[in-house]
Amino acid sequence: MNSQKLLYLSQADVIAVGLGMVDIIKLVEKAFAEKGHGRVEMPPKPGIHPGGGDNFIHAMPAYIPALHSAGIKWVGGFPENAKKGLPYISGLLILNDPETGLPLAVMDCQWITGMRTGAATAVAAKRLARVDAATLGILGCGVQGLTNTEALAALFPIEAVFAYDVEAKAVEKFKQTIEDKLGIKVTAVATPREAVTGCDLVVTAGPILKQPHQTIKAGWLDQGAFASLVDFDSYWEPAAMKEVDKFCTDDLKQFEYYQTVGYFQDAPPIHADLGELVANLKPGRETAVERTIACNLGLALDDMAVAPTLYQRAVEMGIGTWLPL
Repeated sequence: MNSQKLLYLSQADVIAVGLGMVDIIKLVEKAFAEKGHGRVEMPPKPGIHPGGGDNFIHAMPAYIPALHSAGIKWVGGFPENAKKGLPYISGLLILNDPETGLPLAVMDCQWITGMRTGAATAVAAKRLARVDAATLGILGCGVQGLTNTEALAALFPIEAVFAYDVEAKAVEKFKQTIEDKLGIKVTAVATPREAVTGCDLVVTAGPILKQPHQTIKAGWLDQGAFASLVDFDSYWEPAAMKEVDKFCTDDLKQFEYYQTVGYFQDAPPIHADLGELVANLKPGRETAVERTIACNLGLALDDMAVAPTLYQRAVEMGIGTWLPL
């Protein structure tokens, strides 16, 4: 009789494990160090686009030997879901045993995606932002706005956050959550520029759009500032991106792939990918006045950095539901 089984972790189960942002940043940083040294297998993610427009469902596989991690995330992003009371991002992650290939766990990926994306921003900012960065501008106050704020606050002395969103209720919720959880003052601003100019750190976290609305203009980002483009170049006009001294991404091959399917049609040349920065193969920030950008695309590497620890802790804590194979 087949006694093989896998652990199913719902979103509530994943959250109940209690894996903190600081630990997630360390795991993601380790994965990018491995990537920088060429010790990761991660093909560019293929996708389908049900309903057209900016909808996507992507398959994201990765293998990180040093973390004993192998698996795939099947994740969808549907911008119109908010109107239906549904999350923009949803999906499942499958974690496999790298020695046998058998599936160990299936887990909800919504929380993982939010947290590891914020962690990747923090890993990039550690190399590209000023160490004394204290003011943060957030454009897009949903899940990614929250997790990116939490991640940056874990590494930088953030004293003030300036928040912008087209939905006033989203800003209100963001403000209450950040002030309650992190004790950092949040100011709701009326215009996008108020969340860019004057800020040491800037995160754009709206929906990913193939046709950018190009709200952020040249001259808005201060000298010495760092920006994280969680929503690709959706918020940025090309001239604004080209003002920066170093434009980086998390994976050059995937960046080039996205260009072939219509994204980043007028982007600056890439200075380095995040693996090269973490492995010290290329320099990060070199002066206090450099403008820098990290355009992290979101990699399977990020998810597979986190999944084994979630699985191991869930097993130890007795969280989740065992299912027969």
